[in-house]
Amino acid sequence: MSEFDDLRALLAGPLPRIEKAREAAEIIRRARSYRWVGIYHVTPDEISAIAWAGADAPLFPRFPATEGLNGAAVQSGEPVVVQDVSCDLRYLTTFASTRGEAIFPIKSRSTGRVVGTIDVESSEVNAFTPEEQAFLAACADELAPLWS
Repeated sequence: MSEFDDLRALLAGPLPRIEKAREAAEIIRRARSYRWVGIYHVTPDEISAIAWAGADAPLFPRFPATEGLNGAAVQSGEPVVVQDVSCDLRYLTTFASTRGEAIFPIKSRSTGRVVGTIDVESSEVNAFTPEEQAFLAACADELAPLWS
């Protein structure tokens, strides 16, 4: 079974939404040995963590929808991949050891509006290859049912 099959089975199952999100973050983290994966809920005013997989809770579990790399992805509707966060002033420090971060918007299948994001953090610079980015884009598409 692939990680996409695992995500589809999880989303079709009976668990409550938050538990599905937590398990989805863990499936994504394990699939590529990422250090930390967060799933965020997006409203017009705020971005808030609903689940994560990794050692620690995010330093900023809620923040305005216009701030940080998450905010940039929400505003543009496009992924934001920063291979070295020390070079990007938009980065909100969540973990001192983060060097690379990738944010992938999750869009409503009915409206196309950004309703969530996947946030992946790496302790390595240049961690997000084109293959990694394609994987995360596919994961974002698979997670859309969490918002239906």
